Amino acid sequence: MNLADFLIETTGRLPDQNALSFKGETVSFLEMDRRVDALVRGLGRRGLGLGDRCVLMMPNSIAWVLLYYALARLGAVVVPVNPVYRRGELQHIFSDSGAKAFIGHADFLDEAMPVVESLQQMSIRIVDGEAVPAGCVPLSGLFDYSRSTVTYAATAAGDPFAIIYTSGTTGLPKGAVLTHGNLMSDVLAVSGLRTSEPGDIVLSALPLFHIYGQTHALNLSIYSGLTLRMWDRFDPAEIIAAIEEEGSTVLYAVPTMINRLVEQADSSLPRRSSLRFCVSGGASLPLEVFKRFEEIFSTWIMEGYGLTESSPTCLENPPGRTRIGSIGFPVPGFRARVVDDEDNDVPPGEVGELVIAGPGVMQGYLNQPEATAATLKGGWLHTGDLARQDEDGYFYIVDRKKEMIIRGGYNVYPREIEEVFYEHPAVLEAAVLGIPHHDLGEEVAAAVVLKPDAGASEEELQQFVRERIAPYKYPRVIKLVDELPRNSAGKVLKRDISLEG
Repeated sequence: MNLADFLIETTGRLPDQNALSFKGETVSFLEMDRRVDALVRGLGRRGLGLGDRCVLMMPNSIAWVLLYYALARLGAVVVPVNPVYRRGELQHIFSDSGAKAFIGHADFLDEAMPVVESLQQMSIRIVDGEAVPAGCVPLSGLFDYSRSTVTYAATAAGDPFAIIYTSGTTGLPKGAVLTHGNLMSDVLAVSGLRTSEPGDIVLSALPLFHIYGQTHALNLSIYSGLTLRMWDRFDPAEIIAAIEEEGSTVLYAVPTMINRLVEQADSSLPRRSSLRFCVSGGASLPLEVFKRFEEIFSTWIMEGYGLTESSPTCLENPPGRTRIGSIGFPVPGFRARVVDDEDNDVPPGEVGELVIAGPGVMQGYLNQPEATAATLKGGWLHTGDLARQDEDGYFYIVDRKKEMIIRGGYNVYPREIEEVFYEHPAVLEAAVLGIPHHDLGEEVAAAVVLKPDAGASEEELQQFVRERIAPYKYPRVIKLVDELPRNSAGKVLKRDISLEG
């Protein structure tokens, strides 16, 4: 069993159908299959093989997709990384993953290359683009079409294919180990909820380094034989133009994207809508945005729930029976419960922690046996999210037990940002939290206490943090305070922090 089997099967059925469309270039399934095989030969010749871990740090592109499937066929393990991550973030991921290879893009090397060069383990270095640094191999030179056959790795369902780093509320990011079976089962589970039609075009600006983009935009499209039209950045005007010009479309998005599409359409209504449906994930979609989008684009939205550790989708509203505000029911093969602190089921209507079981649940966290045991306790994935279930069986997310912030569909973890604040010599204490935002869902904010007689402005602190983490993570709101509110045990009460004034 290998994730790339999806490509083989679809190529056999629809060889001339377009698989990918990006910046005016289209690639058929047959041509995609041929290019992937050429990369398998080239990467294998460079020394990549079964079980080898490889960082893939590039923006969305046809090359990203080809590399992803080539690594699957090699039996290698992909470590997808956001190309805008900074040096400190990359140092942990690259070293913890034990990656043997690095594949990046020439436009996103300033932060990555110093880390790569510091790690002897990363002996294979491949770069896409024009300005390829010394010591790196150009990706363009790895396509080997010299032979008509290629040998694929013999992988099993339980063999790892992806290590995707996701943070908890404390400590450094943890690598969720997802197997070929995990990823394939999640595609199969949601495929029954996605009624595709011949000629459907999947529209997506979701980043492929994120599990949502991988499973829904990419792997599901390849499995279903649909054309994936993708972007490397989100531009609402471009998405609306595609909705107008294509014959029949499906959109995958996060709430921030949907909100901005509504704003764009309010100023200039689309001439026509080709959208059959839209799938929204990553965060809750505000009710008014939900209704307005369906009205403007004459379509309907499917909302669900997932997380990296479950590959990701485990609950979703069924087609035609969406209950606004709900995350729906478990998808086929998955089970869900709402439990108390002793893992006992709570009655319908009562709030508890949402726990999940199913074929998409990760193998565990890389190098983190204790965290794995705590998260997969009793055979159930403990999500850390508080939920309730109504009398009809629909599940609802009430709040997050964890303190994670979801900003525009991206996960931001307060502890990580707080640690950066503490690197500043003037900072005594810092508390990072999410505040409501009309467009992004949540914005990152911070309350900071300075050391006695130390001086630093809010602007200086913001710039300090901004230089050390990815752009979407740094706090846009910072307030200097005299002290942080605490309970009797000394724990900071973030809910009591006021950022006004």
